[in-house]
Amino acid sequence: MKGSIVRFVIVLIVSLFPLGAQASAVEHLRGFIQKTQTFKAAFHQKLLDQNFQVVQEASGSMMFQRPGKFRWIYEKPYQQLIVGDGSRVWFYDQDLNQVTVRQLDLAIGNSPAALLAGSSAIEKDFNLTEINVEDEIDWLEATPKHKETNFELIRMGFTKTGELREMILRDNFGQFTLLVFSEIHFNPNLAIELFQFKPPSGADVISD
Repeated sequence: MKGSIVRFVIVLIVSLFPLGAQASAVEHLRGFIQKTQTFKAAFHQKLLDQNFQVVQEASGSMMFQRPGKFRWIYEKPYQQLIVGDGSRVWFYDQDLNQVTVRQLDLAIGNSPAALLAGSSAIEKDFNLTEINVEDEIDWLEATPKHKETNFELIRMGFTKTGELREMILRDNFGQFTLLVFSEIHFNPNLAIELFQFKPPSGADVISD
């Protein structure tokens, strides 16, 4: 835990010193969008407060299929499923047997899954800045051009070969979410049923 938090703080500090054209994180992002039609990975997530103290940890798996379809599964410490079917996003809390459904807005990118599953909207709707960092990871920072998003900034870390490994998000409350990806598969065959959702019998359904 301490190692990832230290790396996280380093990323925040060095972000004060943006690089010029020699950095390659933006090119990695463009390549990731152009070459990755489907994606599957495990993730470990940490929520940190303004003092960088961990207030919550979670883990699970995620996958997406462009454009706009994704499946985000929280397995620990609680079970929750988030499915984007291309037009709506379904949030299913298994413990509460409750479903919340909202319209999908990829341009705003209200979740990491929606952002990753988009096309080139990130360059149209976010300002991108290169960031230098250690550990052989190229970073970029995306700040929204519009105020409707839930996030003030998003940072994405790519390996030198262009593989997405980490994301950092700062929300409008000053909290940070650190996502580390592993067991990564590029362009796997994913069944269309994975991106469909039908509320379980007896579940409470709440919609916008």
